[in-house]
Amino acid sequence: MSGGSYYVPATSRWPILGSLAMGTMMVGTGTWMVHGSIGSLIMLVGLVGILVVMALWFRDVIKESMQGLYDAQMDRSFRWGMAWFIFSEVMFFGAFFGALFYVRNLALPWLDGEGAKGVAALLWPDFTASWPLMNPPDPAISGPEHTLSPWQLPLVNTLLLVSSSITLTVAHEALKDGERRTAHNWLFGTVLLGVCFITVQAVEYYEAYHQMGLTLQAGIYGSTFFMLTGFHGLHVIIGTIILASMLMRVRRGHFGAENHFGFEAAAWYWHFVDVVWLGLFIFVYVF
Repeated sequence: MSGGSYYVPATSRWPILGSLAMGTMMVGTGTWMVHGSIGSLIMLVGLVGILVVMALWFRDVIKESMQGLYDAQMDRSFRWGMAWFIFSEVMFFGAFFGALFYVRNLALPWLDGEGAKGVAALLWPDFTASWPLMNPPDPAISGPEHTLSPWQLPLVNTLLLVSSSITLTVAHEALKDGERRTAHNWLFGTVLLGVCFITVQAVEYYEAYHQMGLTLQAGIYGSTFFMLTGFHGLHVIIGTIILASMLMRVRRGHFGAENHFGFEAAAWYWHFVDVVWLGLFIFVYVF
């Protein structure tokens, strides 16, 4: 790499293998939801395949980075790639927030006879719009018995995630200052906070299912609640795994004060997950 040349990665089999594994997982998920347990096995095979491909692919990228093969052009490519990935995640969650907005501010009022499309009230003339929707208009669907208070476990999780963004920022600044031990300790705290968040959300789900009748089948409120919080929880799990990987790399001395985009990309992702949770806390739990 000299003059105007740039690094061209070697031919890789990981993209096609990763696509096949992801397709297997999604087919398995759909089969599981429609036909039952046989799909769960297919989904598990696909998930294991994705994890294996990710581990081996990241191993190759780390080796190339440690060998000094990447230059400024590759650094820009990584940054643009991560930025577009986060943008796609913004659109992903934007679709679910959009669905929540549509249901709460348009569909329910229409069913109650309001607005230009209030004729929809003819479907269920006795329906009264409210949110959370405890009594769905279709009597064949049972709504939740209770709703979650935002000032208990959801508030605890909010404090956990906000604190984790602070500890991650401290770790990042320490790494930029060359203070590896400080960066390691604060990053370890961030991973621990992520694990605590996942644990608290698991407790919340258990209480919702077994004590409040709040399930994925509990009308539109139950479905939007679990789709939004469930996908966010999945992102927290993924983010925690990524940060744990960064922790191991910091321990092994992989990052320098000026060369640590892997760490920085993980921080971008985690801060994004934190911002999404704040939106969830406000629009799903509080209002």
